[in-house]
Amino acid sequence: MSHSLRITAPATVSNVGPGFDLMGFALDEPNDILQVKRNNLNSIRIINESEANIPIDPAKNVSSVAIQSLLNKFQIKDGFDLIFEKKINPGSGIGSSASSCTAAVFGVNKLLGDLETKENLIEHALAGEFIASGSLHADNIAPAMLGGFILIRSYDPIDIVKLAYPKNLVCTLVHPDLIIKTTESRKLIPNNISLQTSISQSGNIAALVAGLNTNDYALIGRSLNDYIAEPHRSKYIPGYSILKKRLKDCGVLGMNISGSGPSVFALSDNLETAKKAALVMKETFIEKDIQSTSYISGISELGTRVLD
Repeated sequence: MSHSLRITAPATVSNVGPGFDLMGFALDEPNDILQVKRNNLNSIRIINESEANIPIDPAKNVSSVAIQSLLNKFQIKDGFDLIFEKKINPGSGIGSSASSCTAAVFGVNKLLGDLETKENLIEHALAGEFIASGSLHADNIAPAMLGGFILIRSYDPIDIVKLAYPKNLVCTLVHPDLIIKTTESRKLIPNNISLQTSISQSGNIAALVAGLNTNDYALIGRSLNDYIAEPHRSKYIPGYSILKKRLKDCGVLGMNISGSGPSVFALSDNLETAKKAALVMKETFIEKDIQSTSYISGISELGTRVLD
């Protein structure tokens, strides 16, 4: 029986325009790398060897809460060390907490002999995600665990659908040197929305799924607009409206905020346009005296997995 495994879990783009709490996809990079080891202490220990600032108190760390959910279900008292070798920056809007949760619970499940399927592990990862965001939403957790492009049809019971998408779709992701906490970002969104807003948002979600399924790039681009979160969250991303116009001019299909922000993403149908978009994003943030990190990635089908 293995006593140690190294696990990797991908960053994710969630919401994907109109799909607030309902849609997300996995990226090739960045990612978490986490070593999961058995210990003889009957407790969970967090060891941070990454450059990110994460809590080492198990009660406050999302990954240990996710593991505890799994252990409680099967009444297991075993102890584990979680050694973070590489960590996606918290507060970046690209699923930092989701990658921690999925990597940890996937690794422990493997060491315990695969008590749960990957799909069932999402339930436990969500328990950890709740600590980070104050709500149960799987639009980062599901693609981080399973890979691909995901739609959450229902939360009660949870019903996850893997979507078809054009295989040459390219995501340009830029993380400006800002931090926006998910819990605070969710407070920006009104609890009540109008009937007309709901209709417009539903139309875009349905059209985005149709565009992905039929490789209709123009339809994908028209459907990335968000009437619920984007109007409120974009105010906290300097230069956002300028950036959106410049990206349209350089030929991307569309752009929006990744998760709760501050990261932004653009979708393109070719690598050359994706690279141009990265330069436009970086230059726009520099004009606002903000440094940024960019990634250009396809949609990853790999999800959370054993690294070695």
